[in-house]
Amino acid sequence: MVQIQVAGMKNFQPPPDYSHIQLPERPKLQFKDKVPTYPSNLKPPKMSKRLTFMRGPEPIHTEFIHKQYGIVALCGGRLHSGHIEMIRMTINRKMDPSKMFAVWRIDSPWQPLTRKGQGKRMGGGKGAIDHYVVPIKAGRVIVELGGKCEFEQAFPFLKEVAHILPFKAKATSYELMEAEKIEQQRLKNVNINPYTAEYVIRNNMGGCHTWISPSDKKWYFKYV
Repeated sequence: MVQIQVAGMKNFQPPPDYSHIQLPERPKLQFKDKVPTYPSNLKPPKMSKRLTFMRGPEPIHTEFIHKQYGIVALCGGRLHSGHIEMIRMTINRKMDPSKMFAVWRIDSPWQPLTRKGQGKRMGGGKGAIDHYVVPIKAGRVIVELGGKCEFEQAFPFLKEVAHILPFKAKATSYELMEAEKIEQQRLKNVNINPYTAEYVIRNNMGGCHTWISPSDKKWYFKYV
């Protein structure tokens, strides 16, 4: 048996340069209080549902500060202390603190939700505060992760956290978010159908203003 050795051309890309990245002193996610702190002479105030805090797009926290990786909400929802603690423990346990760091992009729970005891009769005033939540809007960055690592190293545990959250979320990177914006703009430019949702609602075609919700008139079926 004759063996013929064959030499192939290899083209390995150089590894990315992370020399400009500085790791913070405390790379892991910090604990967030379950209950907001009030002065001793102030009774914790109650609040209505305020669903507008979850409705619509996030106006401010939609970009990555460190321009690397993170978890982004795809729709509105609420996070209570159990969800926040799950995010903190999962990421801190699975990340490499010698190469990675993680930062919160949300506040501590601050909105009170009330609940009455089981079996109570109707009436008697508003119930006692049960727990606190932090409302999230679509497009809000929840957690940001960076460091001297590639997206393939961070994606598995970021995806695991995103799938456990009580609303739709995704693990993504800065490059993927920029590519998604470019693709959305391209689809908008090549669209040849003039009857978009915005055009139909603005011109009240078919008398749609009589049955669509006020939020649809504002966001054109995008955030439901």
